[in-house]
Amino acid sequence: MNCEGKNVLVIGLARSGIAAVKLLYQLGAHVTACDNQSKDNLKEVIIEINDRAKLCFGPFSTALLDNTDLIILSPGVPTDLDFLQLAHHRAIPVWSELELAYRLFNGKLIAITGTNGKTTTTTLVGDIMKAHYDDVYIVGNIGLPFSEIVLNTDENTIVVAEVSSFQLETIKEFKPEICAILNITPDHLNRHKTMENYIETKRKITKNQKEKDIAILNYDDQHIRNMRDHIQAKQFYFSRDYRLGEGVFLDKNKIKVNLHQETFDILDINQLQILGEHNIENVMAAIAIAIHMNVPKPIIQKVITSFKGVEHRIEYVTSIHNINFYNDSKATNPDAAIKGIEAMVRPTVLIAGGMDKGSDFTHWIQAFNNKVKYLVLFGETKYIIQKSAKENGFENVIIVRDLEEAVRKSFELAQKGDAILLSPACASWDMYKSYEVRGNIFKDFVVSLGE
Repeated sequence: MNCEGKNVLVIGLARSGIAAVKLLYQLGAHVTACDNQSKDNLKEVIIEINDRAKLCFGPFSTALLDNTDLIILSPGVPTDLDFLQLAHHRAIPVWSELELAYRLFNGKLIAITGTNGKTTTTTLVGDIMKAHYDDVYIVGNIGLPFSEIVLNTDENTIVVAEVSSFQLETIKEFKPEICAILNITPDHLNRHKTMENYIETKRKITKNQKEKDIAILNYDDQHIRNMRDHIQAKQFYFSRDYRLGEGVFLDKNKIKVNLHQETFDILDINQLQILGEHNIENVMAAIAIAIHMNVPKPIIQKVITSFKGVEHRIEYVTSIHNINFYNDSKATNPDAAIKGIEAMVRPTVLIAGGMDKGSDFTHWIQAFNNKVKYLVLFGETKYIIQKSAKENGFENVIIVRDLEEAVRKSFELAQKGDAILLSPACASWDMYKSYEVRGNIFKDFVVSLGE
C-alpha cells in the first residue's frame, strides 16, 4: 500500500489513533490528526505525536475533509457522525486502524471476537503461539496496536488480534486466516442500535474469508449457529453441551477433539487454573485455533494448564480477615458480570455500576440466586440498576458516591468467609478512562484497607 504524499485524516487520539499517526508519518503521508477533546486534555498526546501531524482539537469541521484521501477512525468514535456521513458522500474511504495495518501485513493473522472472553482467549492463544513459534505479536484491544508493530513483521510473523465490534465496523479487506467468534450477547446497543446490527457487525470478521480459511465458532450460541450459511470459510466448532462430529467438545470433565475421524483427549478441566465455566469455552476456542496452527499437543497442554488468566477478569486481589477480594472490572456488560458471579464459591458482596450502555440488567440480577448478599452501586447507572433489582425482588441495595466508598461499605457489610467482587456490568467511561484504570484503582483501595 502506497501512502506517500497522501492526505490522511486520523480521527481520535487514543492508543490506536496515535499508532496510526506514527505509522502514516513513516510511510510518507501528510497527516492531520484530530480529537474532539480540548488541547489541554491532550498535552501528553501532543508531546508524543510531536511534529508528525497537523493537530486540531474540538468539534470536527467539514473543512477537514477538503483534499483528504483517506480517514482512519479510532474505535471509540461513532460511525454515524454527520461529519463521517459527509465523508462517505464524498467517497472518502473510512478505515479502522486495524484495516490500515492489515494492508501492510504479509504474515499469518489470527483474529478473535465475541461479546465476552476476547481478552482471555487472545492472551491464551498468544501464549500458545509464543511457546511454539519465534515471531509472535498480540495486538488489538490488548497488547500493542497493530499499526505499532506491522513494519517489524514479515511473512513468518504470527499476529493474534483481539477485535471489537467497533473495530469491525470499518474493515474493508481485513481477512484473518483463522478467526474465532466466541459468543454474542447484547452489548453496545447504545452504539449499534439493534441486536441485529450488533450480530451483523460481529459476523464481519468472516466477511472476506475464503474456503481455505478457518472460522472457529461456538456451537452452543444460537446467534453464531445462525451464521453458518453466510460464512465461506471452513467452519470448526467448539461446544460444552454437544459431542461434535468434528470440533472441540466437553465429555464429562475431559476436553476432547474430533478431527479427521480421530478423537483424542487434550486435558481435564480440573487442571485449569482460571475460574468460571465460561473459561472452559475460552480454552476450547484456544485449543481449536492451536490445532489448526499445528501446535503439538504437549505444548497446548502445558501452556493452558499453567495459564492463570488475565488482569481485571475475575482476578484474585487479596484476602483480609478471611474476606476474599476479586477484581472483575473487565465485566463491562451484564452477561460478562453473570460469569463473574457464577465463578464465586463464597457468599458475595457485589460492587457494580458505571456508564449506561442501554443494557437490560434483568438476567444479571436473576443470576444472583442466593449467592449475592448485598449489591453496592455507584456510577451513572446506579439508580437504573437499583430500580431493576427491586423489580426482580432483590432489596439489599446500597447506593454510594464512588468506588472508594463502595469498597469501604462492602468491607463493612462482608463477614468472614465472604467474597467482595467488583463486577460492574457496565463500561467505565462515566468515571474512568478504561476498565483497566477502574480495576487498578479498586485494587489500590483494597490494599489500603489492609494497611
